[in-house]
Amino acid sequence: MSHSDLRLAEEIGNLLRSSGMTVSLAESCTGGMLGAILTSAPGASDWFAGGVTAYSDLVKVSLLNVPEETIAEHGAVSRQTAEAMASGIRELTGTDLSLAVTGIAGPGGGSAEKPVGTVWMALCHADRVLAWRESFSGGREVVRRDAADYLLRKLLLYLREVGD
Repeated sequence: MSHSDLRLAEEIGNLLRSSGMTVSLAESCTGGMLGAILTSAPGASDWFAGGVTAYSDLVKVSLLNVPEETIAEHGAVSRQTAEAMASGIRELTGTDLSLAVTGIAGPGGGSAEKPVGTVWMALCHADRVLAWRESFSGGREVVRRDAADYLLRKLLLYLREVGD
């Protein structure tokens, strides 16, 4: 865990704590990295409920209630799946906010339509779901790391916005 990860987690935690909100995670390609970063902040148990590493489609469907039709029609790496994962983990944990990430970290698994480095991320809060598609370059660990950093920075910006 880097010093900048800890600072980011602490800033997110301070904003969540001051607003009385909690957060949960549904991770696929990042494999628990988001949870590891957030829980590096002392006192994370005040605002972090937990997460699910939903690497397989079966776990996405059975634990997060992602409709099988969504994965069949749009794929595991899609806006629809990321949004359903975010909604599903929020329902499962009862948190105020949730984040989800699903992507192709590589080295294989990519296609012309969804090359390696394609990542869909979502944030769910109340009746609002935001989603982002990004293309990260580099090796597997770089893609995973950049996706985690990107989504946590989106969460930080969102918390600053709703806190104003």
